[in-house]
Amino acid sequence: MTILVTGGRGAIARAVSTGLTDAGHDVRIASREPADVPGAVAYDPADPGPALEGVSQVFLYADRSAPGAFVAAAEAAGVKQVVLLSSLSALDGPDDPHAKAERAVGAGSYATTYLQPGAFMSNARFWAYQVRATGQIRLPYLEAEEAPVHELDIADAAVRVLLDGPGNGHDGRGYPLTGPESMTRREQIARIGVPIEAVDLTAEQAREEMGIRDVGQRETLLAYWASRVGSPHPIEPGVELLTGHTARSWQTWLADHPGLFG
Repeated sequence: MTILVTGGRGAIARAVSTGLTDAGHDVRIASREPADVPGAVAYDPADPGPALEGVSQVFLYADRSAPGAFVAAAEAAGVKQVVLLSSLSALDGPDDPHAKAERAVGAGSYATTYLQPGAFMSNARFWAYQVRATGQIRLPYLEAEEAPVHELDIADAAVRVLLDGPGNGHDGRGYPLTGPESMTRREQIARIGVPIEAVDLTAEQAREEMGIRDVGQRETLLAYWASRVGSPHPIEPGVELLTGHTARSWQTWLADHPGLFG
């Protein structure tokens, strides 16, 4: 049977697709913008039925806009397993948007597993734009601690759960995923290895510069970063538990993306 991988433009989805294909599985890549992804089919969260036809398992990017449509279409297609890319923030309480998405997607009769990564190392791509343009990285709360996770570790975890399949110990479980080390954002910048001016923005400056239109999302981020100042981030064992290897380091991520910062 076919495994559907949504979010086909993203690095995680591409790595999941490669891992499953290398293991001999038939993979269908789906994207909202299939013209930008070679071989992809169209995926409409409000009408996912066509992409799900003939599919037995799904790697699903969380989409909070229409989870009910996915559940109904997956049930109709006879899907047996869904691996949902959620977020560590789902553990913050039932009102968190990712927690709500987990409950909605998990309402189906298929087996569901929730991958809950914290900050992505790949978020640093946005820093690179600033560095190339100005030589600076401008962020609020530079002393906030994170344990960012490599996108390939998230993909490896998803591949393992999908290869194991439903009924093999993952059903209904959530797996928090972090990198191997807690670092301040200032420490992450210092380790990049090129001259960069780290500018610690005030919260008000950040509100003006972040460019996030969703006020609720923006304020949630600011509050989260403020809460992490002076507080080492817990290191979760999910990557090693699922993959059998230690989570990749920040230095590994930088080595995997040479030239990103000039």
